[in-house]
Amino acid sequence: MNDELEEIKKRKLEELKKQYLNGGKNMGENLPDTPLTITDTDIDKAVKKYGIIVVDCWAPWCGPCRMVTPVIEELAKEMHGKIVFGKLNVDENPLASAKHHIMSIPTLLVFKNGNLVDRLVGAYPKEELKKKLETYN
Repeated sequence: MNDELEEIKKRKLEELKKQYLNGGKNMGENLPDTPLTITDTDIDKAVKKYGIIVVDCWAPWCGPCRMVTPVIEELAKEMHGKIVFGKLNVDENPLASAKHHIMSIPTLLVFKNGNLVDRLVGAYPKEELKKKLETYN
């Protein structure tokens, strides 16, 4: 039994060593590649959980918000493992909207290591938005 445990420990240690030597590149595999639905009750948890998360504050009746939706979905796939994206419906989540002073939509809140580091208001073209977000990696 002890030999078996020692063997498991060795294997785990080797796996961790490989990940470390690989620069942690496969650490991002567990991150979502589609936008998360963010609510009043879980926004703080999501902000703390992910190193970089971009929260899209939107509403279904907002035309520019609907233009941003496919851009956010594409960037979630393209930037998978680096940045997590979330969507916060401001009509359904007034507490988070008030806490983060959302006055206009779409507004993208960029959090890094649990702190709000940027607020992007308006509908950005995909390439311009991607370029801005890449500066946070």
